[in-house]
Amino acid sequence: MTTPYRRTLLKLSGEGLAGGGSGTTPPSVLEPDLLQGVAQELSEVHALGVQLGVVVGGGNIIRGVSAAAAGMERSQADAMGMLASVINALALQDALERHGAPARVLSAIGLAGLTERFSRRRAIGHLEAGRIVVFAGGTGHPYFTTDTAAALRAAEIGAEVILKATRVDGVYDADPARDPDARRYDRVSFAEALERGLGIMDQTALALCRENGLPIRVFDMRVRGNIRRAASGEAVGTLVEAAEAG
Repeated sequence: MTTPYRRTLLKLSGEGLAGGGSGTTPPSVLEPDLLQGVAQELSEVHALGVQLGVVVGGGNIIRGVSAAAAGMERSQADAMGMLASVINALALQDALERHGAPARVLSAIGLAGLTERFSRRRAIGHLEAGRIVVFAGGTGHPYFTTDTAAALRAAEIGAEVILKATRVDGVYDADPARDPDARRYDRVSFAEALERGLGIMDQTALALCRENGLPIRVFDMRVRGNIRRAASGEAVGTLVEAAEAG
């Protein structure tokens, strides 16, 4: 199988790594089977020769915005969210290496002995050496989401596409959980996404992608094989791009 992308950035939500639990099993912050499944797919993408960066969130542990809404000082809450993303990044690195894919964690916040400090040149060097780079710590600053971190890192490393792995199967014109008539887009323009506030990413991230010509593929990570399909250029989920939606 070939892929149209030489270098790709995957945005992986922290919530996507959490287990929902069942009647006999409590919810888990980090579900081992989900983590291993993601790592297996990423190792398959890596085997295709794709240079792969991953931005992972920390929402399964703590979300800075939610903690701030509950009364915590926003900068402090966001710092905790950045640390949560590092925990997920280290777990993903371990899982990737168990599947035979070399990986490095580059953090925007200093954590000597646990991660490498992010720099653009270091990240590109690892990618060109055939390693998966897991970006942690968001942008390193409060008030910015990991969506914005994904757009920023994608632009910095020269990625050709952002793959946004979520818990929904694409972008809708309304909330499909509330509106049974909600329509899923196959393609949507940045202009419409921004104008209608479609919730693909925050507006800062969308604007960065638009300005840098970075298409975004939004898809359901819970469907086995979707990460590999998206990285291979298959039409899964919704493509967000500069051209007007047809």
